[in-house]
Amino acid sequence: MSVLTIELIDDKALNLIKDLEELNLVKILDNPDVKAKRAKLSQLLAGSVSKEQAELWNKELDQMRNEWERDTY
Repeated sequence: MSVLTIELIDDKALNLIKDLEELNLVKILDNPDVKAKRAKLSQLLAGSVSKEQAELWNKELDQMRNEWERDTY
């Protein structure tokens, strides 16, 4: 018996695989590793920047925004 990981391109393929499962030719397994890889980017990056660094970046962004608003002529 072999275990394969496949990427389905079309929903029709999923229906075919489910039909094969009903015929007891294949078994669909839940793969928690694949689900973990699909986590939201915000969840993956949460806590990756310290509060101090985030505050510094916010100050710099505010400064840059204010430079665009000043009169230069």
